[in-house]
Amino acid sequence: MLDIKKIRENPEEIKAAMKKRCLDLDSVVDDILKIDIERRKLSTQTDQMKSEQNSVSKKIPLLKKSGEDIAPILAKMKELSTEITESAAKVSELEEQQRSLLLSLANIPDEDLAAGGKENNVALRYFKEVPKFDFTPKNHVELCESLGLIDYERGAKLAGAGSWVYRGWGARLEWALLNFFIEEHIADGYEFVLPPHMLNYECGYTAGQFPKFGDEVYKITNPTSEVAKFMLPTAETALVNLHRDEILTMDELPRKYIAYTPCYRREAGSYRSEERGMIRGHQFNKVEMVQYTTEDGSEAAFEELVGKAERLVQKLGLHHRVSKLAAGDVSFSMARTYDIEVWIPSMGIYKEVSSASNAHDYQARRGNIRYRGEDKKLHFVHTLNASGLATSRVIPAIVEQYQNADGSVTVPEVLRKYLGVDCIGKK
Repeated sequence: MLDIKKIRENPEEIKAAMKKRCLDLDSVVDDILKIDIERRKLSTQTDQMKSEQNSVSKKIPLLKKSGEDIAPILAKMKELSTEITESAAKVSELEEQQRSLLLSLANIPDEDLAAGGKENNVALRYFKEVPKFDFTPKNHVELCESLGLIDYERGAKLAGAGSWVYRGWGARLEWALLNFFIEEHIADGYEFVLPPHMLNYECGYTAGQFPKFGDEVYKITNPTSEVAKFMLPTAETALVNLHRDEILTMDELPRKYIAYTPCYRREAGSYRSEERGMIRGHQFNKVEMVQYTTEDGSEAAFEELVGKAERLVQKLGLHHRVSKLAAGDVSFSMARTYDIEVWIPSMGIYKEVSSASNAHDYQARRGNIRYRGEDKKLHFVHTLNASGLATSRVIPAIVEQYQNADGSVTVPEVLRKYLGVDCIGKK
């Protein structure tokens, strides 16, 4: 959520920021300011009436003791009390209207981001050369099926399109990746967390999932209760709520967390050729990194998260690139995002395996997450996140980039200690 003070002071800047994201929200900003003026005026009037009520109420016992007729005063106080109740209710109504409109404003993109959509994303750097083969390479679906790594047919039978079953060496490869990621993060000083998969509304609200993107999650209702929950779309949604409604100290920052969870996404499955197999699914595994920092530590934390995600892909030996997203391609709650994208040879395209993002204080304002600074004042923390990593695109990249002419797949060196072999499917 954006700071209302910033909107009051720089409404044209906010409008321009939304346009940079390809969002025309001028009327929303104007409505917010219009309501804000009315709300503040009415709030001041209400406070003045309360002050008058308190002042007169203190005098009534003295007037009554001196023998004065207080009936007219009591009648006036009764009318004033009714006015205060009505005015306070109107203030609350205006506050709710303003809050609803504020929630429709995306985060302000950082100044250095290009305007527009994904067509304006910029590739910052590449790792290794595009793999070349002296044989006709197979795609990851063919390889995973021929090696018995993934059972797509039975996955669809169990859960419908966009689902799969890891089997044999495929399950072991998945587990090896997760262990590799987790060990790397723990070595870097991150606290390992296993959060609940079913979250309450407040978690989605703080993360920026609700109310705008509520249709993208799987919702769960209990037939014996009115309490509704949803399946987390990413562990970030849980981790950025760990300190909701808390005040941290400077000594506690930065806080660095990782979590392993499956991720549940409703938007999966356009079933285009470039999304076949495991490229996009309704459930996939991911290790997520989240940091809470001060404003001054925010930029360094972002670079750290990008570097960590990038090093994981480098250690796997996969050709990839790092892309700086244009403002319109950055997610709603974030101010900047870099994507780490692996090369999928059969598709001839790069696919994202990690998004590293900085929300600045946008999520913290929603979740009321603050810290007491050296100035003894309360400040909102900055929250950042990055995948470290999502496996459902790493495995296709591994089997395609590491495939051999005989249909086997060489195991990346960093994973061999977990799997106990250097090649899968070698005859």
